[in-house]
Amino acid sequence: MMHEIYGWVGKFIVYGIWIASILVMISLFFGYVALRRKIVLNSFFAGVLDFFYMPLKTLYARFGNIRELDKIMVKLKNEANKKQYEKTKKRILLAPHCMRSLTCPASSTREGIQCISCGKCPFSEIKKTAEELGIKMYILTGSSAVRYIIKNGDFDGVLLLACNYELNKVMRYLSPHKTTSYSVPLVKDGCFNTETDLKLLDDAMKMGLTDK
Repeated sequence: MMHEIYGWVGKFIVYGIWIASILVMISLFFGYVALRRKIVLNSFFAGVLDFFYMPLKTLYARFGNIRELDKIMVKLKNEANKKQYEKTKKRILLAPHCMRSLTCPASSTREGIQCISCGKCPFSEIKKTAEELGIKMYILTGSSAVRYIIKNGDFDGVLLLACNYELNKVMRYLSPHKTTSYSVPLVKDGCFNTETDLKLLDDAMKMGLTDK
């Protein structure tokens, strides 16, 4: 009797691993396709990759480029969230401090860098556009600021600006919360003097809020 039970448990585990592996491979395949053209079931494939993120991260770190995994997951989540994000009206923008000038005169608080629109970096124009659209901009110095803002903020949409690794991490963190996230990746990442496509960011800020 016990041998039969162990046999069934063993088969269940083997079949489970087999099915999970197939789902992951299919999700990765469609994730790569999504980088080039639109696909359906973005949310499902993103969910599968989220569930298996840690083992996938280990495999990519050993045999591939982990940036590709994060890039794929961010793309899938953006496509899955886009329609709902367009419906949001109370938004915030979470941006990385690495885009600011090395001689930035702004002070820092628990909510991040307090931009004074000095004109030394792109944040002056980004802040201006955000304020015109009613979007509160936060220039973050760490993940603790993200948790504080999410916990204490009043919004239904979050626009994220960062490298794909940070975007994926924050989007995964936001997933259980009652808010919709959308992301714009940096085109040049690093620890300082990073850059983004300002046109893409401008379009993302205006998405669903204007006709432009």
